[in-house]
Amino acid sequence: MNSLAERKSIPTWLTFLLAASCGIIVANLYYAQTLVGPISETTRLSSSVASLIVTITQIGYVLGLLFIVPLSDLVENRRLTVISLVVVVLALAGATFVHNAGIFLAASLFIGLGSVVAQILVPYATYLSSEEQRGRVVGNVMSGLLLGIMFARPLASFVASLWGWQAIFAFSMVLIALLTLVLSRVLPQRKPTPTLNYRQLILSLGSLFVRTPVLRRRAFYQACLFGAFSLFWTVIPLHLADHFGLSQQGIAWFALAGVGGAIAAPICGRLADKGWTRALTGTFLVVAVFSFLLAVLVKGHSVVSLLLMVVAAITLDMAVSGNLVLGQRAIYSIGKESRGRLNGLFMSLFFLGGAAGSSLGGWAYAQGGWQTAAGLGTVLPALALLYFLTERKPVFSKLKQS
Repeated sequence: MNSLAERKSIPTWLTFLLAASCGIIVANLYYAQTLVGPISETTRLSSSVASLIVTITQIGYVLGLLFIVPLSDLVENRRLTVISLVVVVLALAGATFVHNAGIFLAASLFIGLGSVVAQILVPYATYLSSEEQRGRVVGNVMSGLLLGIMFARPLASFVASLWGWQAIFAFSMVLIALLTLVLSRVLPQRKPTPTLNYRQLILSLGSLFVRTPVLRRRAFYQACLFGAFSLFWTVIPLHLADHFGLSQQGIAWFALAGVGGAIAAPICGRLADKGWTRALTGTFLVVAVFSFLLAVLVKGHSVVSLLLMVVAAITLDMAVSGNLVLGQRAIYSIGKESRGRLNGLFMSLFFLGGAAGSSLGGWAYAQGGWQTAAGLGTVLPALALLYFLTERKPVFSKLKQS
């Protein structure tokens, strides 16, 4: 179990462990989103800067994607994973026990920074898998990551309503500590064979982006979709409370319904292995556009209207999670020794799209309510769809062979 080179395919139990690990780790980025109010009260942050609680975590994550994830092409992956998770445990301890605003924000930065280990484990799984099972493995691992994203908000709300907001950070601290111990014992070693030092590795990110058209294209698709996703989930709690009169627990149940969209990830991985990348990409972009159109057209306060909003949430989540798996499989088929850097670039670009979508959603809702925000959300996947129509088939015919 100590050598990656000895393995020809990844066992089912290890795929499940990596999927669960990614979900548990990435959830740390989203716990605070529904708890900004109580956290700002405890730490005495003013309402004008309370959004920093979420923004600082996102900044830490993007920094980690750009400066830590590329290290997976240079440093032994199991050791890098364990060190990053130790940072997360310490940061979660700070968020749990220290109620000073400055220290809490610093802890949030390091929570985001260390949580990028999830984006080290995804390409790591592809090194363990054979070429024929790569799409399936990426789909299964990404389904775990996406479930972590989708469960984080409702879980944080439920836990906070029972034991206070600190409880979710304490719970995560213990869970991540146990996960660190398990991964340090069972993960096979993966020693890269680097041809660049760290400085050259970071400087190579720019040239890698310029000379990899598939990366640029897939990053644009996913940035638009994740921007729409973030816009939707930033604004929908406000709309559900204002328009439908839902309580915090009601909003949490609505968020749980959207988890059903994560089922697309493993299915897409298998279909991508069979050469369906191009067709599925176009389909998901269309589905995302129609999800927002449905959300715009929903009127009234009835149960039927609320159910239609649930349908829009599920189909949007399916489009985002499915296209993410397609994008990652595509870029992992490009270069074996640069997968860490490719993944870091891909994830940082689409995560920036998500941050932009959240900001635009809050602004649009304040300006014109749900109709304005949802209308803006429709534009983002529509832009990706227009760009998709410029795609040449030979680009993806190569991916079918990969």
